[in-house]
Amino acid sequence: MTMAKKSETINKDLKVGKVTLHLTNQQKLYWKNEGITKGELVEYYEKIASVMLPYLKDRPESMHRFPNGISGPAFFQKDIDPSKMPDWIRSKKIYSTSNKANVNYLLCNDKATLIFMANLGCIEINPWNSRLGTLDNPDWLVIDLDPENIAFSEVTKTAIVVRKVCEEIDIECYPKTSGSRGMHIYIPLGAKYDYDIVRNFAHLVAERVNSRLPEITSLIRSPRKRQKKVYLDYLQNSKGQTLAAPYSVRPKPGATVSTPLAWSEVTARLDPSAYTMKTIFRRLDKIGDIWKPVIGRGMNIERALKKLENEK
Repeated sequence: MTMAKKSETINKDLKVGKVTLHLTNQQKLYWKNEGITKGELVEYYEKIASVMLPYLKDRPESMHRFPNGISGPAFFQKDIDPSKMPDWIRSKKIYSTSNKANVNYLLCNDKATLIFMANLGCIEINPWNSRLGTLDNPDWLVIDLDPENIAFSEVTKTAIVVRKVCEEIDIECYPKTSGSRGMHIYIPLGAKYDYDIVRNFAHLVAERVNSRLPEITSLIRSPRKRQKKVYLDYLQNSKGQTLAAPYSVRPKPGATVSTPLAWSEVTARLDPSAYTMKTIFRRLDKIGDIWKPVIGRGMNIERALKKLENEK
């Protein structure tokens, strides 16, 4: 897999299967310092689609739109108007307790929709943790490692302890760069448990990690109160919460990508800025998609809880 040369047209039509997409403003600079255009972002998602779509299928999307690139204003769009969308775009009406109204979420189930989102200015792709049919039961548990004024080497140190805690209770977990300053640790669940159970279990794991690394980790959400700490964010395990999908580009300098990692790569030398829109395909050519177990059968929370109780 290699990236194509920079787009030479402002607008163009692209045929994807039976769908023809009208792509606009392809020469617009989305990363001015790097000279990366909207057209290159669209080309990236066209090429990564076959790898990325299994992690997006049937998941409501919270669209984070950057119509003028990473330096311009951005906005979230959760509610789409199906009457103003192409007739091949799928959506799902879901009741929002916070809005006290139904929300029409876009579903990204195919390459054409992924490219359509990129053309709308969705630099990053933010799916729910659960899918249609099991919307109350997430497919994975996430520990989001969010550092505040602390070296990235402390993030990798924290990630290694998360893994150790999981190993002690016979749980497999899988790391990826966030594409920004942190890391995401995923535990596959296979949609067997509801969000309340999953969030409570994530809290237990986070507490255990914090007890072993009290000097560099925190369970406090407020950035002001957790300076020079890595926040162990277990609250991401709530219905409707989203994180950048694996292989999602991020609206950050360098056009970084949220990249699945092997645990052997999680060391003090790990440099998240090395994983970008322009380097990810060489990595995939070399090692393939190592993230597939995350959407597999999943762990047994009851068994893990018994092990936790036995260790007290």
